[in-house]
Amino acid sequence: MSQESCFHCGEPVPQNSHFSVTVNEQQESLCCPGCEAVANAIVFGGLESYYKFRTELPARPELSESELAELAVYDAPELLQEFVHVNDQGFAETTLAIDGITCAACAWLIENQINNLEGVEYTGVNLTSQRTSLRWDINKLPFSKLLAEFKSIGYSAQPWQADEQQKKLEKEQKTAIRRLIVAALGSMQAMMFGISLEAGMLANFMEPEFILLFQWLSFLVTTPVVIYSAWPFFTSALNELKNRRLNMDVPVSLAIGLGYCASVWALVTQTGELHFYAIAMFTFFLLFGRYIEMRTRHRIGSGGNALQDLIPQAAILLDENQQESFIPSRNLKAGDLILVKPGHTFPIDGVIVSGHSSVNQATMTGEYLPVSCHPGHQVLAGTQNIDSPLTVRVEKTGQDVRLASISRLSERALAEKPRIASIANEASRYFVAALLIISVVVFTVWMGIDASRAFWVLIALLVVTCPCALALATPTALAVANATLARQGVLITRGHVLEGLAKADHIIFDKTGTLTEGRLELKSVLWLGTEDDPRKNKIKSYAAALEAQSEHPIARAFAEMRDPNLIAESIQAFTGQGLSAQIANQEYRLGRADFAWPTDLLKPPEQEGQWLLFADDKTPLCWFRLSDQLRPDSKAMLNELKEMGITFELLSGDQEGSVKSIAKELGVTHFTANATPELKLERLQALQKKGRQVIMVGDGVNDVPVLAGAQVSIAMGDATDLAKTSADTLLLSSRLIRIPHALQKARMTYLVIKQNLMLSLVYNLIALPAASMGLVPPWLAALGMTSSSLLVVLNALRLRDKASEQRLSEQKKQVQTQQSAKST
Repeated sequence: MSQESCFHCGEPVPQNSHFSVTVNEQQESLCCPGCEAVANAIVFGGLESYYKFRTELPARPELSESELAELAVYDAPELLQEFVHVNDQGFAETTLAIDGITCAACAWLIENQINNLEGVEYTGVNLTSQRTSLRWDINKLPFSKLLAEFKSIGYSAQPWQADEQQKKLEKEQKTAIRRLIVAALGSMQAMMFGISLEAGMLANFMEPEFILLFQWLSFLVTTPVVIYSAWPFFTSALNELKNRRLNMDVPVSLAIGLGYCASVWALVTQTGELHFYAIAMFTFFLLFGRYIEMRTRHRIGSGGNALQDLIPQAAILLDENQQESFIPSRNLKAGDLILVKPGHTFPIDGVIVSGHSSVNQATMTGEYLPVSCHPGHQVLAGTQNIDSPLTVRVEKTGQDVRLASISRLSERALAEKPRIASIANEASRYFVAALLIISVVVFTVWMGIDASRAFWVLIALLVVTCPCALALATPTALAVANATLARQGVLITRGHVLEGLAKADHIIFDKTGTLTEGRLELKSVLWLGTEDDPRKNKIKSYAAALEAQSEHPIARAFAEMRDPNLIAESIQAFTGQGLSAQIANQEYRLGRADFAWPTDLLKPPEQEGQWLLFADDKTPLCWFRLSDQLRPDSKAMLNELKEMGITFELLSGDQEGSVKSIAKELGVTHFTANATPELKLERLQALQKKGRQVIMVGDGVNDVPVLAGAQVSIAMGDATDLAKTSADTLLLSSRLIRIPHALQKARMTYLVIKQNLMLSLVYNLIALPAASMGLVPPWLAALGMTSSSLLVVLNALRLRDKASEQRLSEQKKQVQTQQSAKST
């Protein structure tokens, strides 16, 4: 007897399957909950005729040769060794990251489909993390074939391997869950025995032997909670005391330890009261609050595995004959040509050699709209090609790509603490010291009032006034704000930035590459030399030779004019002035007029634009006129700054005509032209002496001194490497409108921090006297302390930009839809 086929997809229906759909008043069998959901949606949507008129079952998608070749890269020994663990019997184990899992039906389908493959021993899907663990015979089923099977059933799978940071986070989370489970089970059992015991003793109907039994059972279920679940509190408190410091775990450890020991003493001696269930509940509530805080911290933090998730492991290498071959991305080197197809992610930083397409840069800049790219444009690892194939020349790989540097800068920012966070930490230590003194006083007073209640009043006081909320108030808000700004394309690399942005009242802007796009174009050449000079027709190539090693925007204007026969030697860059070099044993200078020809001060022509003078060691040779365009959002950005009460000025090293024109167009009333790095720094220091909180926004080498001196410095995304290193903040999207948005987010962050600090202060002002008067039992104290901590965390989460996250989510779905359409 043949096995029944699924009415919707035609796959075999498992025995005892209860999935079905009613079509034309007839019940049809289905193979899985996924088919059941789709079939019922078709029927309930009034499209029942689909099943009546379909001529054939939907065909299972077949993978193309190129897709199979791409997956075959994963059979390379170096990748297998990294992602797959193979034992002596040939059984392999791995973890895959799965895209497209949306519900339990997806997990069910994957597990049943993959488990039916020959050689597969186990498949387990984690719906929360969207990862799958597998164990199979690699001799019967190659790794690439396994990945192909996932793709053929509609799910994109790629090897997942935790980096060191991700391993640390996962270990921390698993340990926290185990401790929380032990505390939950122990507190429930202890509460059951404790309440039954108290009720029985009050009613006076429980026999003495049962009372003793329930007491010892309470002890047994509470002991693992204290020894295992509460262990981190004890170790943390001990470490702090060894270093002669106090933290919030000190009162917590005292409360748990003293309460447990007192209850054990009462049990053994049969004198006094037992409060095992109160101790267990307190530990559970505290662990629960810290678990929520930890999950929030992991979710909003940089997290591990960013490079692993964003950069593909395989790339299409093009040889001299433009033949394609798949190789591991790690084997690429600078100068290689690769082909990036639509829907694929760039594995390297490089430059487009041929092709026109749009690129999704949301992962790098926070911009959800694709950017049009053509030959000459730079593309970054982790961004995605959308429309057409692109040939790209490799420039940077591995840890040298910008994505890796961003990750390192983010880690540096998270490691640094702003002043307000340090003050809050210090305040919490003084608060703990004051709390311990107050606790001794309260205990002494209660010994005179009611000695039987003194100890438990002390425990409640230690618990309810634990400064957890105070310790969480600042770092949680800062972490949420940093993560939100990073998703919007504003990367904070120093701990003090948010505080500086919140207090800022004046901004200094550079011109070229900052307020303007920095894409300078050579518009005209005004020859000053003799007409019979053989260099006249090659003067652009001479200038290009001097600029060959420069990263300044001016160098890009001459990039396409280079002559391989003209090589500049002994190149020297003079910050804010220009370049000098030797070509054919003759010295040349290019830059400002007073630098290129200091003998006689030449005035540039009156025609609008940026003029550079080119001269040899004998005479001026020509003027080069360059032009630039304003960034599209420059005016909108300055208008928002005005509305926020922020003053600003333009400080540029360019000629007065060019600077004056830009300032007039933007409505900037205060501007300075021909500003050297020294003059820029002097202007900054003069403002700071007046008490102004200054932000500097720049992109060039000549901006480095003033970037380093400002309270907060912002470098554009396409700035020079030195400027990026010196800046506190990187504007990854190069959209200036992000600057006022960042200022608003910083101000809101410090408002939330103040609210959090006020909440924790008000809570302690209420809780401390209430506990001192004996109005708060230990279990209620634990609940109050945990609630205050959660309230602080939830308040900080208001800083998330839900609209921005929604746009990015929609854009991601759009890209996935386009990719699916192209593959179809």
